[in-house]
Amino acid sequence: MADTAKDKDVIDQEAEEVEVKEETTTTTTTTKKTSQWHKTRTTKTSATTKTTTLTTPAKLYGKDLSEYDDVDVESLLAQLSPEEITILAKEVDPDDNFLPPDQRNSYECTKEATGPLNRKQLIEHINKQAIETPDQPEFEPFVQGKVRGKKWVPPPRDARDIEAEEQIAIDMGEEYEHALNDATQEEIIDLAAILGFHSMMNQDQYHASLLNKGQPVGLGWDGITKSTQQKLFPMDPPNSTDVEESIKRVKDDDSKLIDLNLNNIKNISDEKLEQLFAALPQNEHLEVLSLTNVGLTDKTALLLAAAIEKSKTLRVLNVETNFISPPVIVKLVQALLKCHTIEEFRASNQRSAVLGNKIEMEITDLVEKNSSLLRLGLHLEFNDARHRVAAHLQRNIDRIRVKRLNQRK
Repeated sequence: MADTAKDKDVIDQEAEEVEVKEETTTTTTTTKKTSQWHKTRTTKTSATTKTTTLTTPAKLYGKDLSEYDDVDVESLLAQLSPEEITILAKEVDPDDNFLPPDQRNSYECTKEATGPLNRKQLIEHINKQAIETPDQPEFEPFVQGKVRGKKWVPPPRDARDIEAEEQIAIDMGEEYEHALNDATQEEIIDLAAILGFHSMMNQDQYHASLLNKGQPVGLGWDGITKSTQQKLFPMDPPNSTDVEESIKRVKDDDSKLIDLNLNNIKNISDEKLEQLFAALPQNEHLEVLSLTNVGLTDKTALLLAAAIEKSKTLRVLNVETNFISPPVIVKLVQALLKCHTIEEFRASNQRSAVLGNKIEMEITDLVEKNSSLLRLGLHLEFNDARHRVAAHLQRNIDRIRVKRLNQRK
């Protein structure tokens, strides 16, 4: 009986030990770490430590983000008061470039405006603040000749790069090598000019070599290259032509007045221009009329168009740099058809820089009908008009040249 009792106690102790082991094995310490998309669970037991990572969707207020897809945001915003919307706007920074900065920024200035913007006072205040604000003290004072901070040292170059930059020895032969070694600086400069090595010399050396002059003193290979002194030319004197006297000579049909140049005379009135244009049809000696930059307008240009239709001797007409509109330019070109003596007509640089396609086509059609015009000074933008005008003027020049050759024979 005693042995039986002992065996029973041993069995009970072993059973208790097994239960304790099972409780120890099943007892775990769990640590959970939750992030936006991952949840890490660490399990520690008496024997091993096991870590597992589970990928789960992010949650907001205990719900998955997918559950908020069906939420009507506009209805929720409609239930908020203005004060709550203001608080919400300060906490949210919308990433929208189309919104002005004051709506994307949570900062709000509550200071009242002091008055209208005065730019001059603002600049004066900024300058005053800049002058009165003391400079930041330097950690190390400046000393002339002393390097402050770490001095940059270039890294060592690769030996292969140095070998690649070495000059390649060229065998020119004993004759050429002896000639180059014995040549003077002047002869080398002349040789460089002949070969076209402009980058090896300055402008004075190059022109001196071409003109076969002596080299400038101090401008050899060892000299200092200096810039060429700028040449100052006197300005053209103002046009001293007497307008009233010229008009009188045109009216009197002066035989010595062949070229009348009124360019750049600013004070010519419209009355004087009208008198000049009225006297042109009766004049039989004037051949060249220049009216550049005299303030011609459409009114006076129409009078000029009517005058050149009746002109008998005018060959060159120049009305550049004035205030003539494109339609009036067409009138002038149209008047050239009735005046068979004008060979050159110039009317560029007017009030309108661009004539337009319609005006250019009208001018082209008129020029193609003119058999006496040889030169036209007009800026045509379109290639079609420009090519057609150039081809027709060339045909007129060829026809006149053939006519002169036949007369000589």
